[in-house]
Amino acid sequence: MSLLDQTPLTLFVLAALTLGLAPFFPEPHIWEKLKMLMAGTLVRPLDMFDLALHALPWVALLAKLARMVWRGQGG
Repeated sequence: MSLLDQTPLTLFVLAALTLGLAPFFPEPHIWEKLKMLMAGTLVRPLDMFDLALHALPWVALLAKLARMVWRGQGG
């Protein structure tokens, strides 16, 4: 938890917008993998790993925001 508290919010935002959305064209990779998940075609282990890798910055950002709200530092 202290890592979340010590790391600036801007770093989490930048990670989510760059690593979380890369590559940007023709569409963000995470969007492609989420569509595959909803369609039931996300079956290859590499695709599952890819989804987890691109989702990690977004999960970390949400954890940081939740931690800030829980500690009363934001809202």
